[in-house]
Amino acid sequence: MSDPVRLDITDGLAIITLARPEKLNALDDVMVSLLGSYADRIDSDRSVRAVILTGEGKAFCAGGDIVAWGGLSPLEMGQGWVRTGHRVFDKLARMKPPVIAALNGHALGGGLELAVTADIRICEEQAKIGLPESGLGMIPGWSGTQRLVRRLGGRVARRLALTGEIVTAETALSLGIVDQVVEKGGALAAAKAMAERVAARGPVANIVVKQLINAAEDEDRASVMETLASSLVSYTQDVKEGVAAFQDKRPPRYRGE
Repeated sequence: MSDPVRLDITDGLAIITLARPEKLNALDDVMVSLLGSYADRIDSDRSVRAVILTGEGKAFCAGGDIVAWGGLSPLEMGQGWVRTGHRVFDKLARMKPPVIAALNGHALGGGLELAVTADIRICEEQAKIGLPESGLGMIPGWSGTQRLVRRLGGRVARRLALTGEIVTAETALSLGIVDQVVEKGGALAAAKAMAERVAARGPVANIVVKQLINAAEDEDRASVMETLASSLVSYTQDVKEGVAAFQDKRPPRYRGE
């Protein structure tokens, strides 16, 4: 039996595919775990220049599988399901290469929260988008009230979360939820074309630009600042002198260079 999430890395392009079409790619524990593992693999692979996140079948992702969370106790819900989802979605949002979400169909609830971990979203014209959780007496739990606000704005998050409105692809485009709308069946091809354009740019520049934008959105700002600052300082002669002095067991002779 094949995995419900697949990863393919070819010629610098990583494609993550949700592959549970019979359940509209609704996320269960296994799928969330696989997404986290794939994010780690991509981040450790320096050959990857761009990432595409997409789904198989009629939907991108219908959200969290109610069978997986519906019977959980309050403690299991908060400390298990929600915290695990946050940890994995944070990994996806903070992967070094730029990520393009190819929304081949509906992105609802956790599916929209997953799509918003991407840097760019391309949506097929028939797709519907929304945060319907309150209709079940639940709230968006995988950063629908946090990352969505930072990346899409509070006005959009309020409209979707408080009303449960399901919007069309064109409305999503007008609200800034998605960046491009394409015809049915065209999201993956459009995402690949976008990925080629991204991959043609300087890879280090793209990584740094993404980190800076993430920091501006308060996405792991402290880590981004220390990462970039450490990279800068590591190029200095002072670091080379400090390491050499340690190895030679002598006092360092720093020159401030």
